[in-house]
Amino acid sequence: MEYRLLDSGNLRKLEAVGEYRLIRPALNAFWKPALPASEWEAADAVFTRDSSGGGRWSFRRPLPESWRIQWGGFTLKVKPTGFGHLGFFAEQFRNWDFFRSPESGLGEGAKALNLFGYSGVGSMAMAQSGAGVCHLDASRGMIEWGRENLALNPRVPDAIRWIADDVTKFTAREVRRGSKYNLIALDPPTFGRGSSGQVWKIEEDLPKLLARCAELRDRSRPFTVVLSCHSPGFSVLVLERLAREAFGAGGEFVSGEMTVPESTGRELPAGICVRYRVG
Repeated sequence: MEYRLLDSGNLRKLEAVGEYRLIRPALNAFWKPALPASEWEAADAVFTRDSSGGGRWSFRRPLPESWRIQWGGFTLKVKPTGFGHLGFFAEQFRNWDFFRSPESGLGEGAKALNLFGYSGVGSMAMAQSGAGVCHLDASRGMIEWGRENLALNPRVPDAIRWIADDVTKFTAREVRRGSKYNLIALDPPTFGRGSSGQVWKIEEDLPKLLARCAELRDRSRPFTVVLSCHSPGFSVLVLERLAREAFGAGGEFVSGEMTVPESTGRELPAGICVRYRVG
């Protein structure tokens, strides 16, 4: 069963996640829904945010603890979480296509680093290119989720090193070890905590992290950084300036909004992304 974004509007989105219909927040969907109210009323579960930044699910019929869907060329485990997430970010599908393409610079012998890697979908796309992949996430639960996703996709090479660690500590160790990568992908949160409770604040820590990533660049061949973001105050221009500051001038940008196509024919914007290729 596939994932489909059915409609959006009134700060919400209506999704068909396999055989189940879910309503979740879409805080930039200021327009009116295109589908009639009866389509929305048929949803099986609704996630509502609260003032603390969390939220709760309201189930109109019992759902399984987890189930499987198809999206972006993969079979994925889906599970409604307490943050309103499902275990994948649909708007990343074009980046997954990029990782698998020759334009990424990946292939046999290449090395890729996926920071804030979540449930491993981007890492699987990198592995499909033939690259060796290092996948990092602070949550051991997400690392296990990623391993489960890999097991659901037997066509993906088992070329992923799964690491649960704090991004600052890990990248600092990689610099000391002299590790080098041909592509680094980052999808940093606005705020987070590392594996030992370290605090991450994007406005303070992202420039420092990009500087360390520049030290991990393999200068023997072209290098690509893929930087996506969902944080207020961060625009495409901000990300481009940060990337150029860290990795040097003279590269080429492919930048824009990440979107998810709707069954209505519209697109739902869901964050921004910068790809910067140098060398």
